[in-house]
Amino acid sequence: MIKPKSGITRAALANFHAAQRGEVIRTFEGIGNLQIVRVSKGETVAGFIQKYESSGLVEFAEPDYAGRAFATMPNDTYYANGTLWGLNKIDAPAGWDVRTSASNIVVAVLDTGVRYTHEDLAANMWVNPNDGGHGWNALTGTNNPYDDAIPITISHGTLVAGVLGAVGNNGKGVVGVAWQVQIMACQWLTNGNGNGNLSDCITCIDYARTNGARIINASWGFPTNSLALSNAVNSLRDAGIILVAACGNETNNIDNIPTYPSGYHLDNIVSVASTTTNDTLAAYSNYGATNVHLAAPGEGIYSTISPQDFLYGFGSGTSLAAPYVTGALALMLARYPAETHQQIISRLLNATDPVPALSGKCVTSGRLNLRNALSPPISLTATPTVGGAPFQLRLSGGPNRICVIETTTNLTSWSPVFTNTTSTNGTFTFTDDRFTNTTRRFYRAVSSP
Repeated sequence: MIKPKSGITRAALANFHAAQRGEVIRTFEGIGNLQIVRVSKGETVAGFIQKYESSGLVEFAEPDYAGRAFATMPNDTYYANGTLWGLNKIDAPAGWDVRTSASNIVVAVLDTGVRYTHEDLAANMWVNPNDGGHGWNALTGTNNPYDDAIPITISHGTLVAGVLGAVGNNGKGVVGVAWQVQIMACQWLTNGNGNGNLSDCITCIDYARTNGARIINASWGFPTNSLALSNAVNSLRDAGIILVAACGNETNNIDNIPTYPSGYHLDNIVSVASTTTNDTLAAYSNYGATNVHLAAPGEGIYSTISPQDFLYGFGSGTSLAAPYVTGALALMLARYPAETHQQIISRLLNATDPVPALSGKCVTSGRLNLRNALSPPISLTATPTVGGAPFQLRLSGGPNRICVIETTTNLTSWSPVFTNTTSTNGTFTFTDDRFTNTTRRFYRAVSSP
């Protein structure tokens, strides 16, 4: 993987490629003209990279690193049917009272592909208007990212897709966090062992970026800090695309032993750890007070699988925690369409449930809460005043939210007295100087539709 320096002409770079007998497989114009270059026959990767680094033509040259899926798959995959405990843990039923559909949001699942014919996924698959496909397969160079995996891996990408977006309220199988959503399947990991190459990963990132994805689910990681990968993720940031990354299953503190893309300090990345039914950090889960943002259920998660269109099974790992967050973000983007990716992520992180076992293990010390993310609870607090100053209230209710303060003297007939939009930290202050020395009054706050 090489990235040319700014100002280097294509002709100069092409001449150098020719001199080294390097074959350019693909150029990503939207990622600073990043290129995949095949090493010439008889040349070592290290020697090839050294020549490019010494040429003065490139910002960096690096190997096509290997990554792998972050899933811990139990042997007893079919031990119970319909135990969707994770949805209750994230307060999904109350969240669904606010919104169930993200039908206008495209979510790219970069993985082993998706079994797009599955009975609980087919209606939620994205369709490319140009070729009718459901995404891209970087392994075959075709528009057929079909996950036909058989055990051992039990169709990693199909599991992930079901958690975030299995069709809801259809009387079949399971339900995703988002009942309706557009799932774009991008295959770069092999079905056999869950491994894949960096170049294929970046090919899928670029496909998702250029074909309308708003969120990318990355239930995988690389142990090596790749400049090519960081450039690709930064291109997503420039496009306002959120990347949800599983933080990994090695029981490591990734602040000290990083995995990528979780370890990149970019404001479009959300890194997710895994929790259990008992609200503990899963025994295998990585963590990090700086590089992991929140946790979500990831132990014994029931979802869609291959190799049949009607099969379901269990999986565990941060791979299964990440799509809970991805599904929640899809619903949030649908509910708050004018907000930037930074505002949406801030809203998500401000809405977590505090969990004692997560203290010091992630930025928020909390677990995903869908109800709070879609409609944060509103609270009013009286602000102490002195010397006869007017009465003040401080409202907290989530960022950029229109709220109305109402008042009454009898707790029956309420009248609006103030409407305002909360700041980015989710608050505003109301000063009531109209009712000084009058009958005792009561106050409440409600969200404006």
